[in-house]
Amino acid sequence: MANLGHKLSDQTVGNILGRHDVPPAPKRKHTTNWKDFIRTHLDVLAGTDFFTLEVVTLKGLITYYVLFFIHLETRRVCLAGMTPHPRQEWIKQIARNLTLEQWGFLGNCRYLLHDRDTKFCRSFDKIIELGNVKPIPLPAPRPNLNAFAERWVKSVKEECLSKLVLFSQASIKRALQQYLIHYHEERNHQGKGNALLFPSQARPVGSEQGSVQCQQRLVGLQKYYYRQAASAAQRAIRSSPQDSTSLRFSKWPWLCSY
Repeated sequence: MANLGHKLSDQTVGNILGRHDVPPAPKRKHTTNWKDFIRTHLDVLAGTDFFTLEVVTLKGLITYYVLFFIHLETRRVCLAGMTPHPRQEWIKQIARNLTLEQWGFLGNCRYLLHDRDTKFCRSFDKIIELGNVKPIPLPAPRPNLNAFAERWVKSVKEECLSKLVLFSQASIKRALQQYLIHYHEERNHQGKGNALLFPSQARPVGSEQGSVQCQQRLVGLQKYYYRQAASAAQRAIRSSPQDSTSLRFSKWPWLCSY
């Protein structure tokens, strides 16, 4: 402000900063808001949560709890397990599986976000910490702090589970496995530039050659359109020079019968 010809006292500057919830300069260097924390640690952050499903059985409705993990940078989702009885030993074993040194899903992560659900017990956090991952329990009334996980729950329910009647754990597993393939390889994500997360090499993206094919999953609930890659023989025919006579008569196909 001095460069603009205005003279302000320190008290005036402090009052203006206070009205806008901006801390003083010494404290500002040591505080980070949640948005900046997520952005700067996106590649080493993972989130986890439960969601429930109602399954129709001969004994009535049974509630299943599905536990999943999501890597925030890549949006890759791991279905860790499902059970009607999420006991402490069950979730502790899942924590051990996910922190295995070579192929555990959390192997490249430093932080794990989860809510304060009692199913995330203290022993669960201890096992996660042994895998060099720091659990971050989120405040109870703030589900938006784990927005990536909450958004995935909304997607899987709206696009898949809410349109199915499930009769067993096997039907849950099949539906979720098919949706995960669609989610990872066939579904465009606006948050990632409307691109596919992990496109299949057998189905090139953006190609203008080949016939249009439709991949359907779960009896057409998910559809994915792509171009079938042309075979080597088809590409050779397209690239080979055509005879001048065939080019001339191709303009008048009725002459080809004589």
